[in-house]
Amino acid sequence: MRTIAFTSAALNYLPKVRKLCASIKRFHPEFEVVLALSDERSTEVDFSQEPVDRVLAVSDLDIPDRTRWAFFHTIVELSTAIKPFVLQRLLAEGDVARVIYFDPDMVLFSRLDDMLATLDESSLVLTPHQTKPELTLEAVMDNEMSSLRHGVYNLGFLGVRPTDEGRRFAQWWADRIYHFCIADIPRGLFTDQRWIDLAPAFFDGVGILKSPRFNVATWNLTTRHLSGHAGSGFQVDGEPLGFYHFTGFDSGAHRTMAGKNAPGNDSVMELVDWYQEATRFDREDPVSRIAWKFSTYSDGSPIPLAHRRLYRARPDLQVVFPNPFDVSAGFNLRGWMETQGRIEHPEYFEKKN
Repeated sequence: MRTIAFTSAALNYLPKVRKLCASIKRFHPEFEVVLALSDERSTEVDFSQEPVDRVLAVSDLDIPDRTRWAFFHTIVELSTAIKPFVLQRLLAEGDVARVIYFDPDMVLFSRLDDMLATLDESSLVLTPHQTKPELTLEAVMDNEMSSLRHGVYNLGFLGVRPTDEGRRFAQWWADRIYHFCIADIPRGLFTDQRWIDLAPAFFDGVGILKSPRFNVATWNLTTRHLSGHAGSGFQVDGEPLGFYHFTGFDSGAHRTMAGKNAPGNDSVMELVDWYQEATRFDREDPVSRIAWKFSTYSDGSPIPLAHRRLYRARPDLQVVFPNPFDVSAGFNLRGWMETQGRIEHPEYFEKKN
């Protein structure tokens, strides 16, 4: 029986995908590694030379009205929105025992046999952002309140088995994400993540992984002690580090929050420095400059966020412009947005939006 591990990203994020997938193959060579591509394939990338076993692009997925649906989303939103559809596809394949998702900005540092054992007794497993209460008011505001806004469970990781309940979960998640994978915190939505707060109430066999070695990140470094070194290995509360989540790394936010939440911890800084060095040349990699397929209209002009949001909100526009990317005709969505759209919905075009 096969175990499949997948991640989701556009082509320009491939340098980080390589690091994740190489770490999976190092510690779990028995896993099949799949890249869910929130993009289209490019002749500039030879996937046979990448540390993945196969690729599933957006065009390979059974998503209704796919072109219109893709227009709704930013690059981050689409990368998360395709996850439940990939999950359904993989769960439906023959002799699959487990499907595991990892965010592309994660790295494995040891085998995950204890996680697999828990998954084998469950239908799905989740990792909370925090597993212990914070001890200072500042950490409560930084971390616990962030979980209240963004979701109790971090969807950088998810494990599902093809049980009846696992498949029922995947269908429910796909149904919700099809309509509501959007970053809109005032409305209680944060792409695919907030929905999973409901999973333990809606489904049986939900395993909650509380081991401190899983999904270590800046938001839980206040309550977990990282020790060790890159050469000899890192430990978390005395256990081998399983996988670490380098979220927000490129912006510098990760290093800032790591220093704030683990002040004086040389092992944390060594780990951050290690990833900094590992990713040092990412932006110089030619693949990082490949334009996202869904970033522009058909003439190459960029699609403003306001156009995506307003098109999503107006079903009548979706009927009139079934292919929103196409601007070859005289009457097209972009033209409508820049004229009538600004008149009817100035709120979408205000500078703050």
